[in-house]
Amino acid sequence: MSFRNQFPFIVLVACAAIGVQILFKTVGSTPAGAQETATAAPTVTTKTTLLRAVDLNLGESVDVTLSDGQPATIKLVDLQEARDALRDAVRRAEVTVEVNGQRMTLVSATYHLPTTVAGVRIDCPITRGYYTNTGNDSWGLVKDARLRIWPAESPLIEPDEFLYPVKQRWFATSTQMANEPTYVDGGERPTVKKIYYHSGEDIGGAEGMVEVVAATDGLIVSRGLQVLDGHRRSKERESPVAERYDVVYLLDARGWYYRYSHLQIIDEQVVPGRMIRKGDRIGLLGKEGASGGWTHLHFEIKSRQPSGKWGTQAAYGMLWEAYLRQYRPAMVAVARPHHVLWAGESVELDATRSWSAAGPLAKYEWTLTDGSTVQEPRLRHRYVKPGAYSEILKVTDAAGRIDYDFAVVQVFDRKHPDQIPQAIHAAYAPSLNLKPGDDVTFLVRTFGPFIGNEMWDFGDGTPPVEVRSDGNAKALAPDGYAKTVHRYAQAGHYLVRVQSTNQRGEVATARLHVHIGADASEAKTSE
Repeated sequence: MSFRNQFPFIVLVACAAIGVQILFKTVGSTPAGAQETATAAPTVTTKTTLLRAVDLNLGESVDVTLSDGQPATIKLVDLQEARDALRDAVRRAEVTVEVNGQRMTLVSATYHLPTTVAGVRIDCPITRGYYTNTGNDSWGLVKDARLRIWPAESPLIEPDEFLYPVKQRWFATSTQMANEPTYVDGGERPTVKKIYYHSGEDIGGAEGMVEVVAATDGLIVSRGLQVLDGHRRSKERESPVAERYDVVYLLDARGWYYRYSHLQIIDEQVVPGRMIRKGDRIGLLGKEGASGGWTHLHFEIKSRQPSGKWGTQAAYGMLWEAYLRQYRPAMVAVARPHHVLWAGESVELDATRSWSAAGPLAKYEWTLTDGSTVQEPRLRHRYVKPGAYSEILKVTDAAGRIDYDFAVVQVFDRKHPDQIPQAIHAAYAPSLNLKPGDDVTFLVRTFGPFIGNEMWDFGDGTPPVEVRSDGNAKALAPDGYAKTVHRYAQAGHYLVRVQSTNQRGEVATARLHVHIGADASEAKTSE
């Protein structure tokens, strides 16, 4: 690597070592209106960002200069937030905006990507309603809504500078992303009114079997309990960085901090003060720390927000674009986020966030637990019996290619709100480049008041396999997940189901989509 390419990183190391804050005042390096904080952690910005972030109150407008130098006028016209009847949690927030005089409605976060209108790309990562029943200030928002703006043809982050940070298939298992209330570990409870809207992105995976890599080049500022001088959060210093044995923080040339949490293993090369290159191994995905007992990577970017505070830089769209660049899937089915409701209520299942490289999808098909099928992108369905459901979405493109995703629906008994249905998490590995005869490891863990056996159906006509997890009796138990290995004899798309039934007769269902290619090369190109 040439000295020119090393220069930003040499600057980062030198500044971190002497604990001096350097903030180059380049256009876009700090959001408009940001306030300087005397006790801020040392931050070095040698690179501008492609996005411009603004926080607005209703009726407020602002002129923005985009990263390509073009002007844009943005106004926040309206804000509507829909809450569930069970926890009073925000499930859908919509903002009406005017962009260069053109009006449109955006849905905030919850697996929604930026929209292109009037010469810009725009999204809404957070609205004020998410603050009303949570104890967290993850976003640093002080007004009604935050909007992020890019030029119309711009990527969300520089393509050659950002990678998908886990080596597995997109939506290989459960996720908690983009302000989605946490749920995989049974955290959605009617009796708990304080909501943890998940900041950052939780990417589920198989414990100890999925490699976690650096999403960007950067300076390693922490490894577990070791934190580089000048970066640790304290009473005297504001910083996103806090030590914990399972966590790594990186700092990039934009001044953004990247958090990687719940790592089962941290690589020896991850040492505070060293540089790391994008794609370098950080460790293995696990369930250490405050994971709730389910195996996943908590990936989160923290950056200065328009308020001047540190806040989450929503990364769902950045991860989406990075995955599409790296793995080139023909299509992606999206049935998320999950839903919670009382028995007897109905909920809308929505597949419209699904995508095809070939253009509009040719077909949507839902297969529901009650055996019914609906060939529409959206449908409303009523649930009578408590339990944890997993509804199947199949999407087909014009060439006949298919993909699947699953909508998790957790249904509670209104007469007994303290009776929590079991939640269930399933995962498998490897998930990429599989071919007939390969060993595939399946893991499952049930979360709930009763410990029960889990029954696997691998979707290929082989006999069911019964296993027994620990029911999350001890969240960090190394053997908490029940493990089994299966081999597929033929290529194809397989819908895997695992179920657990509690003593009240309530069934918890988890599903996985496993694709087996005819050979390794075919599997790679068809993912």
